[in-house]
Amino acid sequence: MDILIMVILGYVFGSIPWALIIGKVFYKTDIRQHGSGNLGGTNAGRVLGKKAGISVALMDSLKGFIAIAIAVTLFSKEAGIAAGLAAAFGHCYPIFANFKGGKAVSTAFGYLLGVSVFITGNPQFLFLIPLVTFFGMLKLTKIVSLSSMVSVTLAAILTYFLQPDLYVFLAMAVIALLVIWRHRSNVQRILSNTERKITWM
Repeated sequence: MDILIMVILGYVFGSIPWALIIGKVFYKTDIRQHGSGNLGGTNAGRVLGKKAGISVALMDSLKGFIAIAIAVTLFSKEAGIAAGLAAAFGHCYPIFANFKGGKAVSTAFGYLLGVSVFITGNPQFLFLIPLVTFFGMLKLTKIVSLSSMVSVTLAAILTYFLQPDLYVFLAMAVIALLVIWRHRSNVQRILSNTERKITWM
């Protein structure tokens, strides 16, 4: 029952559309009508500017982190893992935004940080290596989508080899597959060499 409760709460918490909220409150803009229409940090940054993009990414990452923190504090590590996974699905398919959300990259990193701090106690590997990989790939390729998929996939691989909890790995593997699935149109553009590149790095 505790896991079910935290899955529901994690999903609802993950459904908070921070890109939509920040865009409408501070910029009087519905970013769903601009750019890619995606409710994530990358589109928020392109449409509203760097400050908005960073703010959205941080708030989206807190979805996974806080969901795990609450679940572990109130119930168990297993509930924390389930809550973090549910937050990722809530971000992608938010009940508060007609089930059209973001691509779960920031929420995935929030999940990694939450797992590292509250469950495995191993942030230097499970969180920092994928994070450094993301920015390293971004520096080399200038492609956010590719950097996101590579770093999250690496995170799933690391959780398999560097910590003993199978459930942590399975949840991270599902999140990685979710991230890749949400980027399927980006994959097509990468293959056709038409994917948009950043200019600020």
